[in-house]
Amino acid sequence: MQENTSENKVLDYASVALSIKTWGKELGFQDIRIADAHTDMTAIESGLFKWLGEGYHGDMDYMAKHGTKRTRPAELEPGTQRIISVCMNYTPPHAKNSWDVIRSGDRAFVSRYALGRDYHKVVRGRLQKLADRLTAQIGTFQYRVFSDSAPVMEVAWAQKSGLGWRGKHTLLLNRRAGSMFFLGEMYVDLPLPVDEETGNYCGSCTRCIDICPTQAIIAPYRLDARRCISYLTIEMKGSIPEPLRPLIGNRVYGCDDCQLICPWNKYAQITQENDFHVRNGLDDVSLIELFGWDQATFDAKLAGSPIRRIGHTQWLRNIAVGLGNAPYSAEIVEALQGRTDDTSELVREHVQWALQQQYQKRIAIQE
Repeated sequence: MQENTSENKVLDYASVALSIKTWGKELGFQDIRIADAHTDMTAIESGLFKWLGEGYHGDMDYMAKHGTKRTRPAELEPGTQRIISVCMNYTPPHAKNSWDVIRSGDRAFVSRYALGRDYHKVVRGRLQKLADRLTAQIGTFQYRVFSDSAPVMEVAWAQKSGLGWRGKHTLLLNRRAGSMFFLGEMYVDLPLPVDEETGNYCGSCTRCIDICPTQAIIAPYRLDARRCISYLTIEMKGSIPEPLRPLIGNRVYGCDDCQLICPWNKYAQITQENDFHVRNGLDDVSLIELFGWDQATFDAKLAGSPIRRIGHTQWLRNIAVGLGNAPYSAEIVEALQGRTDDTSELVREHVQWALQQQYQKRIAIQE
């Protein structure tokens, strides 16, 4: 935990909390709330360990590390008294309609959070500016900022802070912003007044569960990540299980179906952050075009993008699946044949599968 030093002051913590929220909005956060780091997390902790024990985290071994540090902030950062939770909208303006892309067949769908620059740096950078401003105002305090960057249960703490509630798809929902926003946190050693939790407004709705292409939401508030398309295309490094490949469709990086269908996302707000605007036309681009990117093109076009972290090989693997799922075309077959001798065995395997799918579709057309 970082420490900023100056002479001690007697603080009006209610006033400090108000200033934090005012400054946070000036820095681009849509909402800022505060939770007690000592709040009872027993049920959440128990649920996490049960989820891990059932293996629903798949190959995400990092989820099983750090024990109770995820739910007990003082174990991660000694002295933590409060969690400041923030959210920042990411829906880009003028992006191609998501459903139109998904239903197109031959276009590549990229999760809308990943169309712009990497949010980790943006959110953490703004939180650091908030910490700097707070330091200038009050002097000494200890803090650490996060944005999906350490063992922090972001959704749980955001819920405890009153930012929203955990939806049945396991993402945070807010009545004024839906779920299309990034989360960030600042652990602080200040005894700030805390905000109240909000209610749960999912009601009897099960649209997110019903629409999931792979039925990864196995029960309300319970996700089997091993079936989730976001996991399969981003977190999973090896071969995508064959039974799941046809269900992925043309989703080459992440999946937004459970969010797109959610009634609360009619309130999702367009981002004001230029960093999250569409880059390189990734909101509406052909699978064939992306499949033609070599390593240098991938690195250049995706510099500063969250997509780059999966690497060129995994990118090609995902697109090969998309091409296999696309309607038959000679152009797709030609593109796939061009990578049958790719240096990566992983790519070659998925290319061969995709070619088989295309050949079967050609036969069906001829019949």
